[in-house]
Amino acid sequence: MRKGFSLIFALFVIVLVAGIISLSLRYAKSSIIKTTTLYEKESAELFLNSAVELSLLAISAYERNSTNGCLRDINITSKDQRFIASVQIKWYYLLNGSNDATYCNNDGLTHIITTSDSHGMAMLEVEVEANTTHPKNSMPLRIIRRTLQRP
Repeated sequence: MRKGFSLIFALFVIVLVAGIISLSLRYAKSSIIKTTTLYEKESAELFLNSAVELSLLAISAYERNSTNGCLRDINITSKDQRFIASVQIKWYYLLNGSNDATYCNNDGLTHIITTSDSHGMAMLEVEVEANTTHPKNSMPLRIIRRTLQRP
């Protein structure tokens, strides 16, 4: 009778230990998935900030004139092809009577303002998407941000 009881107790301990191990592996797996997702999201946020800064440089370097008009779209791809940013310039806030206002007014992108403090500001809509064909990206990711900036 004692040997049978010991065998049942040993089986109970083995099942209990196996349950604890499977539970800890499940939590470890979900922790790894959350960490990977958080890493990808933070990487995309950093790329979005870089895309905003690069688009401000592109707006500053763009030569506005009667033939070119104003810059509308900027597409940026990360160096490792992991993220793609699409920057759309929604509005230019330009001072009434300035040369820039006359160059951009035909594009429908201009808000004419009367204060010189806000002259030259631009409303940007930045959309960053993860390249789903890249091996480091585990899931589709898309971040959209609107920001008002002065180039």
